[in-house]
Amino acid sequence: MKKIQIGVMTFVLGMSLIFGAMAQDQGYKIGDTASDFKLKSVDGSWVSLPNNTKGALVIFSCNTCPYVVAYEDRMIDLHKKYAPKGYPVIAINANDDKVSPGDSFDKMKERSKSKKFPFAYVHDQSQEVIKAYGGSRTPHVYLLHKEGNDFIVRYIGAIDNNYQDPTGVTERYVEEALDDVMNGRKVAIEFTKAIGCTIKWTKKAE
Repeated sequence: MKKIQIGVMTFVLGMSLIFGAMAQDQGYKIGDTASDFKLKSVDGSWVSLPNNTKGALVIFSCNTCPYVVAYEDRMIDLHKKYAPKGYPVIAINANDDKVSPGDSFDKMKERSKSKKFPFAYVHDQSQEVIKAYGGSRTPHVYLLHKEGNDFIVRYIGAIDNNYQDPTGVTERYVEEALDDVMNGRKVAIEFTKAIGCTIKWTKKAE
């Protein structure tokens, strides 16, 4: 009986590892070329990856996640610091508002206005963009560096190592990655685990 139980546990563990690996294989990896998109912004315009920049900071975000709320001011600071250097923030809300009503497009407009977002805040209503990127949390950052006409993924993960307290941050992952990229160096830390709320995926019709 014990052998059967051990066999079942081993099988379950093995399947978990397989499915975990499959999940990690989804979406972009470091060095991949990111596809362009066209998403509606809260100001009514349509936003794509910018042609006249050196890259972009694509951040999957939303209105309702407490982790995002904790990081919003830092997202604003990142845009103010790096947009003039060629790396603007593009915040993308991919949450299904039927699952999370607080993430509706109207609520996005309200949040952007109240926080005075200086960056583009766009809606991935179809969730096609986040699926292409492989984003799984909010916030989830993708640093794109433009090489020729291609936007190459150079960093994926968290903004820094302390969402609770900005003054307690000891590792500024995005800023350090940007510093490496802008100085022509290989990014020292290319990947970190994104800490935040899970994406509110559209439920399949039964």
